[in-house]
Amino acid sequence: MVVWLGPAQRTGALRQLREQHFDVLVVGGGVTGAGVALDAATRGLRVALVEARDYAAGTSSRSSKLIHGGLRYLEQFNLALVREALRERALLLDRLCPHLAHPVPFLYPLTARVWERLYVGAGIAVYDVLGGRRGRSMQRHRHLSRRGALQAMPALRPQALIGAIQYYDGQLDDARHTLFVARTAVQYGAVAATSVRAVGLSSSHGAVVGATVRDLESGQEFTVRARHVINAAGVFTDQLQGLAPGTGWLRVTASKGIHLVVPHDCIDSTTGLITRAGGSVLFVIPWQGSHWLIGTTDTPWDLDLSHPAASRRDISYLLEQVNRILVRPLTTEDIVGVYAGLRPLLAGESDATSKLSREHAVVTPVPGMTLVAGGKYTTYRVMARDAVDAAVRDWPTPVPRSCTQDVPLLGANGYNTAWDSRAALAAQHHLDLVRVERLLGRYGTLLTEVLAPAHDREDLLRPLGGAPGYLRAEAVYAVSAEGALHLDDVLTRRTRISIETPDRGLAAAEEVAELIAPVLGWTEYDVAAELAHYRARVAAERDSQDQADDQTADAARLGARDVRLDSQRVRPPA
Repeated sequence: MVVWLGPAQRTGALRQLREQHFDVLVVGGGVTGAGVALDAATRGLRVALVEARDYAAGTSSRSSKLIHGGLRYLEQFNLALVREALRERALLLDRLCPHLAHPVPFLYPLTARVWERLYVGAGIAVYDVLGGRRGRSMQRHRHLSRRGALQAMPALRPQALIGAIQYYDGQLDDARHTLFVARTAVQYGAVAATSVRAVGLSSSHGAVVGATVRDLESGQEFTVRARHVINAAGVFTDQLQGLAPGTGWLRVTASKGIHLVVPHDCIDSTTGLITRAGGSVLFVIPWQGSHWLIGTTDTPWDLDLSHPAASRRDISYLLEQVNRILVRPLTTEDIVGVYAGLRPLLAGESDATSKLSREHAVVTPVPGMTLVAGGKYTTYRVMARDAVDAAVRDWPTPVPRSCTQDVPLLGANGYNTAWDSRAALAAQHHLDLVRVERLLGRYGTLLTEVLAPAHDREDLLRPLGGAPGYLRAEAVYAVSAEGALHLDDVLTRRTRISIETPDRGLAAAEEVAELIAPVLGWTEYDVAAELAHYRARVAAERDSQDQADDQTADAARLGARDVRLDSQRVRPPA
């Protein structure tokens, strides 16, 4: 039986966090922290996971949504890193989460004759070889003439290229994948709770032995006891490690990357695109068959870490770069969504650091505490494995080796059979085939759980009024089984309504709030407060995107408080 992350589960998890003594306490519910919890739980350890906001609330929901080896690392001749990432890509596509991950084609336009085709072609050929066997339609690259490239992507200006090379990489919805990693960890026995912030570290005889945490929904503080604490807090790593004495810490800095979301009909193409732009890389990525993601930027960020803001300068830069290659230029009027994320970058390591790859590092500077930082989304599983290995290295009783390479995420088992039976599923639930295909891509074989309540409530099979790409049943399932606690969680991460609709989800917000209120036990006052928070957030984000630079954009975004800071609502007198 699959464990549901609903209100009752959270209440039980909070009780267990207070009462039990754990082998490992993981702080951070991004993909790395969720991966650490799954790795440790599948080794038979007693695991606790706490996240201050929501699963994937930070970097892990704001990436380019690609699983790839990284052509730029290949150009740097870092073959080991590329091979490692491509091995993980194959695992995600073929074994761990075929319901969430899929191949996507990319064009690499060529602008110089002969030498560039030879140079880039040789690099992508190596990329293909390092990628190993072909799986899930991950085809080998092919060379295209200008005519062939324009047939694949008519939106390109003919003058922008003389030919192209098409190759394949992987894609997934990062927020939903992180959620599935966390849910799978709970399925294997981990105790997990969101809206639980670590505010202090407990120590005894020079060793870390747990953490003081605050439940942001109630304001209560308590201690979680653990043999070892693993800091997987991403860009917040420095804040948590600052709670403990000692030297030899990692230093993590943040780099901001933004993406634009435009409707699919704005760019006439059957393929994604990658090209050099302004000394960096420009991606045009197909998204859910209905949109394109355009990104990304790479600029230092030393302002608010919880809610990075995209400025008018960021947006103008991306539009300028993509319009260099498009027949029909994009304008701000075409943009339906903008999101900004922070990449945690290693600024330096001490002598105590164990640098396990060029992309991530693990260090245990004081007994009882391990830090894992850096890295890229694709290799989250490797980072998690290395962090747990470091945590248990000196334990007197041997701990089994990592086995997560053989642990499919929830929804993966039986997925191929469900996909082959999608027409029957559509007929059974009176849904169109395209709808069922998209649902399978979001839930895999858990789709039957999502639709089950509709047996008694046929209204749940109706699309949301302000976001017809999603069913009403999905909103209810988000709070019943997927751990969503707030309206923002549902509209931003369980679904992607906040970046896929021109009004940023405002039209859908009231309907969603009314659907989830009974499950979460909300009063009319709670519903009104959640709606007010969400509307303020949308207004603040739009305001920030009109600001000239990072400083003014950050100030504008902070005009809306985080909903979890106001969760302990004072009810009006009866």
